[in-house]
Amino acid sequence: MKWIKKLGSDVILLGVLLLAAFLYGYGIWNDQYANTYYTTAVGSMLQSFHNFFFASLDSAGSVTVDKPPVTFWIQTLSALIFGLHGWSVILPQVIGGMGSVLLVYLLVKPTFGRTAARLAALAMATTPVAAAVSRTNNIDAMLVFTLLLAAWFLFKGTKRNTTGSLLAAFALIGVGFNEKMLQAYMVLPAFYLFYILAAKVNWKKKTGVLAACTAVLLVVSLSWAVIVDSIPAGKRPYMGSSGTNSVLNLAFGYNGVARLTGERSTGGVGGGFPGGGGSGMIGGGEMPFWNGGEMPLMNGTGGQDGRGGPGTMNGIDGQAQGQQPGGTGGGQADGGSDGRGQAPGGGGMEGQVPGGRADGEDGQGGNRQFNFGQGGRSVSGGGMFNTGTAGPLRLFQSALSGQASWLLPFLLFGCIGIFASLRRRNFTQEHKEALFWLAWLVPVMGFFSIAGFFHQYYLIMMAPPIAALVGAGWLRLWTYYKERAAWLSWLLPVATLATALFQWYIIHPYDSTIGSGWSIGVLAGGGAVTVLLLVLRILKGQKKRFVYASAVLGLLVLLVGPLYWALTPITYGSNSMTPAAGPDSGMGGFGGMGGMDGMGMGGRNGTTGVNENLLAYLKEHNTGEKYLFAAMDYGTAGPYIIDEHESVVILNGFNNSDVPYTTDTLKALVASGKVKYFLVTTGGMGGGGRGGNSEITNWITENGTAVPTAEWQGTVTGSNGGTLYEVTVQ
Repeated sequence: MKWIKKLGSDVILLGVLLLAAFLYGYGIWNDQYANTYYTTAVGSMLQSFHNFFFASLDSAGSVTVDKPPVTFWIQTLSALIFGLHGWSVILPQVIGGMGSVLLVYLLVKPTFGRTAARLAALAMATTPVAAAVSRTNNIDAMLVFTLLLAAWFLFKGTKRNTTGSLLAAFALIGVGFNEKMLQAYMVLPAFYLFYILAAKVNWKKKTGVLAACTAVLLVVSLSWAVIVDSIPAGKRPYMGSSGTNSVLNLAFGYNGVARLTGERSTGGVGGGFPGGGGSGMIGGGEMPFWNGGEMPLMNGTGGQDGRGGPGTMNGIDGQAQGQQPGGTGGGQADGGSDGRGQAPGGGGMEGQVPGGRADGEDGQGGNRQFNFGQGGRSVSGGGMFNTGTAGPLRLFQSALSGQASWLLPFLLFGCIGIFASLRRRNFTQEHKEALFWLAWLVPVMGFFSIAGFFHQYYLIMMAPPIAALVGAGWLRLWTYYKERAAWLSWLLPVATLATALFQWYIIHPYDSTIGSGWSIGVLAGGGAVTVLLLVLRILKGQKKRFVYASAVLGLLVLLVGPLYWALTPITYGSNSMTPAAGPDSGMGGFGGMGGMDGMGMGGRNGTTGVNENLLAYLKEHNTGEKYLFAAMDYGTAGPYIIDEHESVVILNGFNNSDVPYTTDTLKALVASGKVKYFLVTTGGMGGGGRGGNSEITNWITENGTAVPTAEWQGTVTGSNGGTLYEVTVQ
């Protein structure tokens, strides 16, 4: 284990890893449910191996989550060891995020040296979107770790010509497919290209190895899907969000082509995303009301405040009561510090959309602006999920640039420096590895520049290649600078100034929220270092150590902005369902509506909490039924599964197209004596909006007897509403 001892002796690397641990892990113990949708699934997976294997959303194995199971298997094992808590399902992603930082260091160091590797690791650790998503139980941080581990095996196998390592690399991409499906395949062009360019074997050998690697990739990728799809539908859960109850359709439809085209219908009976209770629109625009054309009930918790407390929103004017799940007080809705549920910077949520679209465009294609608080930031044209307007400059727009684009100008000049030495007979390992990272980055940037449907936190896919190329590029620019290599020696100061200007562009719109000191400071710092580098370039006789320190300082100054942005999920609060970095991180990555998850608008990450009166009533009147009750959506059922470890049936999945039950199968479930109580609710965005499948709801109301509210709800109303039915079948 010499390499562990060697890594442990690198104090700077250890410092970077500790910084990553803080950015990714501080305060996660305050997140009660994390992403409620996924945590509910983990709670169900703890209850049986059947649920564990299929990643079932509910105790009865009715419907799965909308992603494959590998990450949830890991989260379930963590919950098994530490108990089921928000922090225990987040912990694997924290560790995965730290592992990604270490792997970037290990991948860069052999070719570009220790300083470049340290800087690359620091750039990875401080990438804002990486910090935001690693603090949640979303899949992406674990996916990036898996793909970086695959890259490590690829580099190792290519260098040593070991087929086993190469097969392991492609097998790991297959594991990534079983974490988040086709998103894992974004790196395949880089893997194929690198092996073709870097392997020192003949073409016959290359072809054979790549064929074997591709076969392993496909076998690992499709193993779970083939097993699941080959099982009769009646003996397994419905494949959530697939529309056709097929894993392959889920992979290539909802989680595949639909992400590019923006088509949110899964092709199922109910159609629609997410929850899809109805087709009502805001002001005649294109944003659906999940609640059947009504404003979603503001009864959820949807995220953390600045101190991690879950809060609820009782109106769209930004005024929140700070209710905890279940109706008790405490907590803020969005990470503000005043307890009134205001957006960072104060004030309510402005920007109503009469006659226009909620995505920032009016009926005539013009832009509307939405102000989050009097001192908040204006977001225009950001789309429902605040992902900007599709086009070649999308990743430089205000909606997305703060997530992962901070160092792109420096990367550009670094690549110019790296490839300036490229000659037909001078094709070095540096060139090959730089091409690998570019072949990872360019397709990812291209996809997100034109994709119709994604979330801001998906941009973590850009973080590793940007970090690696920044570290490698810095080394090459420094080399030219110290050697005074004609025009190439000026690239380092120019790259520093250009990047500082771009970072000012990212920060400046937030001046009224965070103060102008940050944007001015970053610009002034970058300008000062640029002047210093220019002076040292012109003057002669300077000590090499001082010049070297100045070059390192130049990049460190450019990491101040990203570092501050990476801290915002801690300082401003975050949303565990749609995490994003920035002073408006508590808004949950939504555009004009200001973060429907983060502001507690119910359903999708909202939860009504545990109604103790209902729990006591159901336990007292249980006569041997396996399941305590059946709920319409995961927001209602989740707390009972997570906090109380009860067995609960969920009648709908994430999308309204999920149809795990028909009236016949539900009747059979009741007739078997497994469940008799049904809690019918009409609010929230998850699980079918207005009670989900209307046929199921009608069957329950027609065949059930309503339990008087006073017997089970007590004095708690509002967030714990609904009607409890006792259903018996002869």
